[in-house]
Amino acid sequence: MSLNTDSNFFTPGKRYFRTFSPGDDFYEALIETHRDLTAEQSAMVNARLILLLANHIGDISVLREAMKIARDGA
Repeated sequence: MSLNTDSNFFTPGKRYFRTFSPGDDFYEALIETHRDLTAEQSAMVNARLILLLANHIGDISVLREAMKIARDGA
């Protein structure tokens, strides 16, 4: 398995009329998750979210590929 970098956001059963809409829904939820948090709390939420999603993905090679791409863009 390799890392899917194409837009892959969706909500089961929901129809979108624009391809960017599901990504916008995610971004809105992410911003709301951080609302009213201190910078320290926000960093902790990000770290926990990364670990939760990494555990969900599970495939170490995919996670390494994602880390490399993320770091190359920094």
